[in-house]
Amino acid sequence: MISEKPRVRFAPSPTGYLHVGGLRTALYNYLFAKHNNGKFILRIEDTDRNRFVEGAIDNLVESLKWCGLEYDEGPGSSDKFGPYLQSQRLHYYKTFADELIEKGKAYYCFCTPERLDKLREEQQRLKLPQAKYDKHCLHLSKNEIDENLHKGLSHVIRLNVEADKKIIFNDIVRGQVEFNSNNVDDQVLIKGDGYPTYHLANVVDDHLMQITHVIRGEEWLSSTPKHVLLYDFFEWEKPIFAHLPLLLNPDRTKLSKRQGDVAVEDYRKKGFLPDALVNFVALLGWNAGDDKEFYNMDELVEKFSLERVNKSGAVFDLEKLNWLNSEHLRQKPDLELLQFLKKEAQKLNINFQDFSDDYLLKIINVMKERVIFINEYFTKSKFFFEAPNAYEQAAIDKNWKSETPDELNKLCEAFAALMDPAKEDFEKALTITAETLNIGKGKLIHPLRLAVSGLSVGPGVFDILFILGKNESIKRIKTALHKIKKDDH
Repeated sequence: MISEKPRVRFAPSPTGYLHVGGLRTALYNYLFAKHNNGKFILRIEDTDRNRFVEGAIDNLVESLKWCGLEYDEGPGSSDKFGPYLQSQRLHYYKTFADELIEKGKAYYCFCTPERLDKLREEQQRLKLPQAKYDKHCLHLSKNEIDENLHKGLSHVIRLNVEADKKIIFNDIVRGQVEFNSNNVDDQVLIKGDGYPTYHLANVVDDHLMQITHVIRGEEWLSSTPKHVLLYDFFEWEKPIFAHLPLLLNPDRTKLSKRQGDVAVEDYRKKGFLPDALVNFVALLGWNAGDDKEFYNMDELVEKFSLERVNKSGAVFDLEKLNWLNSEHLRQKPDLELLQFLKKEAQKLNINFQDFSDDYLLKIINVMKERVIFINEYFTKSKFFFEAPNAYEQAAIDKNWKSETPDELNKLCEAFAALMDPAKEDFEKALTITAETLNIGKGKLIHPLRLAVSGLSVGPGVFDILFILGKNESIKRIKTALHKIKKDDH
């Protein structure tokens, strides 16, 4: 038994921002570990030095933390299984590669890039189903190998895959999976620069770190037979595999940057809540067997199981993400939203000194059902923070009649008579004014909304009046009477 308790890892390459597909892999590993009282490990696979991006590791760690995925072991840990950067573990890979050579399960390859290019071209000319190395260097004598090494010739170490073998493994998501070894290349294990490829480093580290379950994307399924062979060659116990379905665009193509944002950082900048993004990503390929779609992290941990991960690709539906964001925003306590609002105000350079917490909480209360993002408290209700300096033309054309100024002046008189009015007092005053003028309430409500907000839509007009207060509301009506009359009549 590898370990009494589950040990899983998320092992990204530091090549840029955290992809939402990477987030899903990390999340499923995290949920599985927490559901089963196991350990969630972050390991950085930084052996491809050509693709290494400065600062990417810090971004990965920060993005995971922002999403609430705190690792139990990883960069910065002093645990016995470390270090957690593969570039700091090179001695392990060379040792185990040498062991494979001694067993005849791997071999030195001294082929030049030119020879490999010619081999590839010839295989393409013959229309072979896939390009594979032809084992040319497997047949070198020990003397030839020693002489080449002594000369310092550039070389790699390759996996020695036997022909005509069935490679079979079980996958929690896909059931029994079978490959024919004839379709598996003699994969490079150690590159010419001495660094391991993903395949060797992955297996060695998973073994040494006692990883019990390998949970990763479907794109790694075709690599798994190579890993299974390595486990068999080393005579190591294999972990349990689970390959997650692809993430797809709405047109069923593979999710890519060409069709929209794919980095966690992009969604963070746009104002999505981490809770909403995590909730959304959790449902990309998994469900609890019911119709529930709103989850917090604790509920996801409680419900998650790999057995309920689907095989088929999961469509990335931005409308659903927007909906979830609005739902998570709505569920936040008002005081928490108040802090969000103040932070957003700083970003937008809005001076909040003039607005009391009580005033802001009233805005939160009436706008909560109308926003998807925090910044929409400003973009959709700018009139709460500053008087309108322009008025919606379509609403003027539709609702501002020749008699409107006289009617609104009567309404101002009714409002002026109110003492410390509540929302209901404004409504009552408007109802009485409409009855006095013998008109429908709509003839007052629509131009009134336009006068105080500049818009034809928004929260209830009496909510707006109550929050703005009597004096500010009357002032705005008077301004609108002057401006709209001057500009449009």
